[in-house]
Amino acid sequence: MLQAAQPESNPTPARDWRKALARYRQPNHLRSAVELIITDVSFVALWAAAWWALSISYWLTLAISVPAATFLVRIFMIQHDCGHGAFFRRKAFNDWVGRALGLLTLTPYHAWRHSHAIHHATSGNLDKRGIGDIDTLTVREYLALPRLRRIAYRLYRDPVVLFGLGPAYNFLVRNRLPVGISHSDRRFWISAMGTSAAIALVVGIMIYSLGGGPFLLVQLPITLLASLIGVWLFYVQHQFEDTFWAEDHAWQFDDAALYGSSYYDLPGVLSWITANIGVHHVHHLSSRIPYYRLPQVLRDFPELTKVRRLTIMQSLKCMRLCLWDEDQWKLVSFAEARAPKAPQQGRPPG
Repeated sequence: MLQAAQPESNPTPARDWRKALARYRQPNHLRSAVELIITDVSFVALWAAAWWALSISYWLTLAISVPAATFLVRIFMIQHDCGHGAFFRRKAFNDWVGRALGLLTLTPYHAWRHSHAIHHATSGNLDKRGIGDIDTLTVREYLALPRLRRIAYRLYRDPVVLFGLGPAYNFLVRNRLPVGISHSDRRFWISAMGTSAAIALVVGIMIYSLGGGPFLLVQLPITLLASLIGVWLFYVQHQFEDTFWAEDHAWQFDDAALYGSSYYDLPGVLSWITANIGVHHVHHLSSRIPYYRLPQVLRDFPELTKVRRLTIMQSLKCMRLCLWDEDQWKLVSFAEARAPKAPQQGRPPG
């Protein structure tokens, strides 16, 4: 069970937190530049080391691919901050850095930024699901499905698909087209097509220089592992037992941000390499806060460390959660969805 949502006495309403967090929103350009350089240089160095290791042992290449993949995740998190306008003060700086990093993360920057903005604006809203999130059905919706569609949903929520096939499909295939967002806006098609063309050019140069086999032996493990880590982080940030879902008439942005996003309490090194994305409840409350200022928020407001806190061991249990139970106001497994439920009276605020 997750720790208490709020301090026992004198809790701060979710709607008041955004005002308190506003002073953390200003990025430090020098700090942002240093973070960008350290991350990019480390990734390039590790990629080169993995390629060099091919001459010794492919097992050594695979071993080096692990830290390389984590730095690719960190690159994605910088792109993520750029998408929120949080990494630099000027929009143009954020956008150009975001576009460039999209070549490494295989992510069309503008199309992704649009779908991710929808995710932030609708997270936890039962009536606005489907863009920028992981498909989640309610118990009633699932039980009302015909048998074949139930099987399809169970396959989709299977860990092998969700964390294995799904990430590979999303970054290698789905990102090549702006699927799921407005097809009438040319900007998103230009973003997707332009990113794919630039990726093809870079890949072509790399294959011409290094050879197709060596390039793929290095790049594919890094990409697949990084995509798995990224999807896992996104999953546990919202798919935990005591998350927040509500119908549109009862949905409030601040409650959904604070109680529908976890505080994934990772050890220091993992928190750094993932750019503090585990402090996700604060991020959703104020997405313009640069990731390197999120630890400062927790130091200044220690009560936020008690909100929806999730440890690594607790997060592993989240894989079984597949359905939102409207009667118990929590995510449940397929087995629990069939079990009898005790009646509940009213929902607590957090």
